[in-house]
Amino acid sequence: MTTTAESGAGKRARVRLARLRSLLMGLIALTTVAAGTACTTGGDQPRIVVTTNILGDITREIVGDEAEVTVLMKPDADPHSFGLSAVQAAELERADLVVFNGLGLEENVLRHVDAARQSGVATFEAGKAVDPLTFHAGDDGGPEEEAGQPDPHFWTDPDRVRKASGLIADQVVEHVGGVDEQAIRTNAARYEKQLADLTTWMEKSFARIPEDERALVTNHHVFGYLADRFGFRVIGAVVPSGTTLASPSSSDLRALTRAMEEAGVRTVFADSSQPDKLAQVLRTELGGQVSVVELYSESLTRKDAGAGTYLQMMRANTTAITDSLTGG
Repeated sequence: MTTTAESGAGKRARVRLARLRSLLMGLIALTTVAAGTACTTGGDQPRIVVTTNILGDITREIVGDEAEVTVLMKPDADPHSFGLSAVQAAELERADLVVFNGLGLEENVLRHVDAARQSGVATFEAGKAVDPLTFHAGDDGGPEEEAGQPDPHFWTDPDRVRKASGLIADQVVEHVGGVDEQAIRTNAARYEKQLADLTTWMEKSFARIPEDERALVTNHHVFGYLADRFGFRVIGAVVPSGTTLASPSSSDLRALTRAMEEAGVRTVFADSSQPDKLAQVLRTELGGQVSVVELYSESLTRKDAGAGTYLQMMRANTTAITDSLTGG
């Protein structure tokens, strides 16, 4: 037989159990809400991965705060030789969109881009989409072995970059869910205006250089688009190739020095991110009367080092070329 005291104790126990269950249900509900919020603000944030830092800067200008943009190439890196860590390779396959230069530029990265594409990730090859030029051998000193191959260095022509920026905006709107299309379009229009202004400024700057003085010799063949757009002649390159991974022979150097002597050229433009030992060799070949001018050709620098953005890089290069060829 149950006593009154026992009945009271049983009631109190059941009340405590009900309260505990209610508390647990509340905690579960709060945890679910918190997890959902975390996914919305972090885990599910749209992701865009860009291979080169030049394209990375351009993409960030277009995307703004609408998505996370990860740039694989560090400042001052060589796009021809830089490789990926296992973590970076995995990032490609988790992206909503991969933007890459292509045309053979990122020689050690393209297989990872292909793997991401095969796994279903949207990819955009910017260089292929902007009417690329081809290398051609002959009087311009173009690379013999690469004649007819597409030139990947399209960014030295700001008009092609302007075209690429509009296409990147299209790709983001099409493939990256959750972005505000109007914000993307507004960002792209603003940046395209800045690029148009850059082209106008470069035209005015280069107009100071007499046409017969518009001759370029570089470390390797990287300024073909700039030459085509602004009326320069490419005399040749110390490394007679479109990639920094090639090496010149002694006959290559002799041919280049002859071409420079015939054209009356005494200035070599060397990539600021690469040692200029090869360019210095020409000083010996030409009796020490060669000026070596550093340009930012294939990589941006740190933010505070002169070419932290594409616009800064192009303005710095234009000033350096103009001053060196006008004495001023």
